[in-house]
Amino acid sequence: MPEGQIIRALSSFYYVKSENNIWECKARGVFKKRKLTPVVGDYVVFEKVDDNKGLITEIKPRKNELIRPQISNVDQAILVFSAKEPNFSSLLLDRFLVLVEQANIKPIICITKLDLVEDMDELNSKLKVYEDIGYQVIRTSKLGVGITEIKEVLKGKVSVFSGQSGVGKSTLLNTISPELYLETANISQKLGRGKHTTRVVQLITLPSGGTVADTPGFSSLDFHGINSKELDKYFIEIAELSTQCRFRGCLHLSEPGCAVKEAVEEGQINKERYEHYLEFLKEIVELEERKWR
Repeated sequence: MPEGQIIRALSSFYYVKSENNIWECKARGVFKKRKLTPVVGDYVVFEKVDDNKGLITEIKPRKNELIRPQISNVDQAILVFSAKEPNFSSLLLDRFLVLVEQANIKPIICITKLDLVEDMDELNSKLKVYEDIGYQVIRTSKLGVGITEIKEVLKGKVSVFSGQSGVGKSTLLNTISPELYLETANISQKLGRGKHTTRVVQLITLPSGGTVADTPGFSSLDFHGINSKELDKYFIEIAELSTQCRFRGCLHLSEPGCAVKEAVEEGQINKERYEHYLEFLKEIVELEERKWR
């Protein structure tokens, strides 16, 4: 039986790309019984039912999955934040990083609107915190700065773009590949679904190489899927030191022999990042307490 990848899902229809064709497929009832729903990004096996119509019979194992937007088998998340208008928010960036790390997806930080920055030293100082941890940070502007670098990281990868509202994600994507929205419109036309809307998640192949998940972005930034004892794993610099804490399961609050608190005091861990960890931990603990009331 033929195999392919779901590039778009709409209602109970799944559009599977197999070689150069797109098949409109339904899913077998057995998936519903197993509480398994096919999602965009899934690699599937399907049987042909009619001209360009099929029935999904098997979903291949997923290497990762995001819930909102619902998509699987993503290689990397391009987290797009503007330097100004809106101002760069390290708190919001850290929240995105936790969610992406938890989904086992590689994050790449992309900063837009460099041309609006008055104090570049201040911005670079904030971004250096993330570069020192090990994250790749790409700086871009409407003058074309960083576009070549972005194109390079997209090649051969499935990438999802997300970030603050109003940071210029659409402008960035259009600069990277002006053909992107033309391709999006073509797929919508092929599927007979009219104009493209960002409420629909779909995979678009870039002419310059790679695949972009065109999504409405993260519709939820809460931590419902994360428990208080695992949060430190998603702050990579804290995770590295947590094994050196005296007590197993240390939450890095006020426990004696906490290697993380010691590193914060010595300046090895950025104080603001640690404060964000504490803020997120408090939020998660409150969610856990509410759950058991």
